[in-house]
Amino acid sequence: MKFLLDTHLLIWAANEPDKLSAKARSLMSNPEHGLFFSAASIWEIVIKSGLGRDDFKVDASLLRRGLTDNDYTELPVTSAHAVFVASLPLIHKDPFDRILIAQATVEGFALLTADRTVAMYGGPIEWV
Repeated sequence: MKFLLDTHLLIWAANEPDKLSAKARSLMSNPEHGLFFSAASIWEIVIKSGLGRDDFKVDASLLRRGLTDNDYTELPVTSAHAVFVASLPLIHKDPFDRILIAQATVEGFALLTADRTVAMYGGPIEWV
């Protein structure tokens, strides 16, 4: 199974692994699962960190390097992902979460998220 991780899971995995649920740790540590991060998550960290958000205080460059060094695969944002966003209902208004949902759906990945609102979309989304 291929998993796209939401931004908070990426931050927690790198800096605060105790915040990860047991289910998230189990899925992420299974060598049979491919782990992916979105370029949109790195962009989100840069923007929200720059705005002073406490929950995004992480060096995006170091996080990206750490992810690639630990066999995560970067998923670029494509126009197909962007177009798919238009078909999503407005359950969640955060554009970064919406693009992650679109990417997971278009690519056939499961999106792992700790955000209950994102999980309301159903489909390939797993709340952990």
